[in-house]
Amino acid sequence: MSTTLSPPAVLAWRDYDPVACELPGMFLGELALPGPLEGESERLWQLGARRVRLPGTVDLAGGADAARAAGTVAALSLVRDLTARAVLVEWDLRCDPADGESWRALSHLQPPRRLEGPAGAEEALRAWRRGHYLCKCLWRKGPGFVQIRDRRWGELRRFTAGEPEYERAIEQLAYGAPADRVPRAVLDDFRGEQLVLDVGPLAWWLPYRISRWLQESMTI
Repeated sequence: MSTTLSPPAVLAWRDYDPVACELPGMFLGELALPGPLEGESERLWQLGARRVRLPGTVDLAGGADAARAAGTVAALSLVRDLTARAVLVEWDLRCDPADGESWRALSHLQPPRRLEGPAGAEEALRAWRRGHYLCKCLWRKGPGFVQIRDRRWGELRRFTAGEPEYERAIEQLAYGAPADRVPRAVLDDFRGEQLVLDVGPLAWWLPYRISRWLQESMTI
């Protein structure tokens, strides 16, 4: 279950195309997200949302106290879950100016409208847009194992674990968890593979479980 806040209300439309969204009946309005967070992407999808705009800027620059971290993780979780459904997400991101490559860990998500912070942010955003596709970093659960398939770094990386503590840790981390409450050895393994993002005191799970396959799952 989520330990984070729900993000503020979003704007939503029934179509991906901005021109089509201008037609009568296509704007769904400002939709509140009362939670629980793990069910919000499904609720938006069932309401007909195919284009969603988040308010404000997701800010990963500098430190974050617990409340700020919870809000950031909630917004990132919504972007991730909507990306998994191939919903067009309009959002803005601010990264740490000291780390010009930090955006790559998020490059499996729908590219933001604006990227701020690191030097060369405009070129980084162009690279993100050119290289983005669905299923770039996903996880799946099989009988007795979990597997992550990750192409964020230019080649396929696979991480497979059969120990039940890994699956339990993913459930903890899915919507943010205090890092000190996750088994250290498992969290270190995930960090080593850049599968979690540290946001203040929280650790957050980056890969998504795909909701819409582009092609047969065995190909992905």
